[in-house]
Amino acid sequence: MSDTSSQLHVNGDVHSVPADGQTPLLYALRNDLGLTAARFGCGLGQCGACHVLIDGRSVAACDTPLWSCEDKHITTLEGLHNDPWMQALMQAFEQEQAVQCGYCVNGILITARTLLQAQPQPSEAQIIEALEGHLCRCGTHWRFVRAIQRAAQIREHTSP
Repeated sequence: MSDTSSQLHVNGDVHSVPADGQTPLLYALRNDLGLTAARFGCGLGQCGACHVLIDGRSVAACDTPLWSCEDKHITTLEGLHNDPWMQALMQAFEQEQAVQCGYCVNGILITARTLLQAQPQPSEAQIIEALEGHLCRCGTHWRFVRAIQRAAQIREHTSP
């Protein structure tokens, strides 16, 4: 018989979630912890709407079982409010009008932040490759690319 609760390290806090280890991380984040920035899209890890950071890596939360998150640090978009890269990204996304319906954007922001942290001045090709696992039904992919490029410029001019 599996455990009926899981311990999660989310946004700097430890939470006991009343769910067994096979429960998708996305369900625990949204239903048990009230963190709704990661969204349900496909349930198969193919659309990117549910991305969160697990130990600094952008991961689809919809197909990540809780057991695999044990002793790992999970960060949702809510946990990145004061992050300098995220602030630059949000400013750039607004300036480039890269948000249409907004459903996919939270996952894209998570992945873009991961990319920019690893590669502060990514090429267009690197951005496109990083966003490969994200779908946008509104067709604003090129605006995302421009916004990520702009965020890199913003950070370059504002970092100490």
